[in-house]
Amino acid sequence: MMKENRLRMILDEGKPSISSRLWSTWPGFLESLGNIGAFDYFEFVAEYVPFSQEQLANLARTAELYNMGSMIKVDFMNRGYVAQRAIAAGFQSILFSDHHSAQEVRETVNMVRPEGPGMEGHFGYPNARFIGMQSHIPCMAHVERLNQVVLCFMIEKQSAVDEIEEICKIKGVDMITFGANDYCITRGWNPAEHKAEWRKAERYVFETALKKGIQPRAHIDSMDEMPYYLEMGVRHFCVGDQMKVLKNFWTEQGARFDELRKRL
Repeated sequence: MMKENRLRMILDEGKPSISSRLWSTWPGFLESLGNIGAFDYFEFVAEYVPFSQEQLANLARTAELYNMGSMIKVDFMNRGYVAQRAIAAGFQSILFSDHHSAQEVRETVNMVRPEGPGMEGHFGYPNARFIGMQSHIPCMAHVERLNQVVLCFMIEKQSAVDEIEEICKIKGVDMITFGANDYCITRGWNPAEHKAEWRKAERYVFETALKKGIQPRAHIDSMDEMPYYLEMGVRHFCVGDQMKVLKNFWTEQGARFDELRKRL
C-alpha cells in the first residue's frame, strides 16, 4: 500500500500530472478510474456534495490501492476543520476555494501546517489514519508528513487576482487554479458573455505563478483543450467532471429522444 504523498513526489520531480473530478463517495467510481492506470490522482469535490468522515477514509485508501494520489476541494467557511480531517483520513492534497487575499491564504496555510520552532501552524498530532494507515509514526516524521501535504488555492476573486504575486510568495502554497465562474461573479459578469476577459485574467494568473515558481493547474473538459495551456507552460491538469459529463450525456440523449418522441 502507498505510504508516500504521490502528488508531492510528482511536484518535487518536476513531472506533469493528470487528475479527474469525482462527485460520488462510492469507491467503485474511483476503482474504475484507478484501473485505467493513466491518472496520477483524483479530486473529490467535497464543496459540492454531502459526505461523511468515514467516506473520506474509504476514498483515500481506495486511491492508495491503485497508487493514485488524492485531492479534496473544501468550502471556505469550515476549511480548517474539513482539511484537517481529510488529511488525517489520508488525503494528500487540499484544494482551497474562495480566498480573497494573501492574508486569508496565510491563515489557511497555518491551519494545516504543524506547530514548532520556526513554524506557525496549528495542526497537532491526532493518531489518525493518514496516508497508508500510519497512525503512530515518530513526531518529527509526522511534522514532515504534514509539510508534504500539497496545498492548492483557487484564484477566483478579483481581489485574489490583484494579489496573485503576493499569494505566490507565501511559503506553503504549492499550486494554484483559476476559477472562472466565481471570478466572473466578482466582476458582475456571466462567463459566457465575457470569455475573452476572464481568459485574460486566467493567463495572467497562470503566467505569474510560473514566474514565481508555483505550479498552475488547469481544469479542462477534454484533452482537446490542453494545447492552449501547454503553450502557456502549464503541466498539471484536471480533465473532466463527473457530474458535467453525465449531465451533458443526459441532455444530449434526452433531446434526441424528445425529437424521436414527436414521431412515435
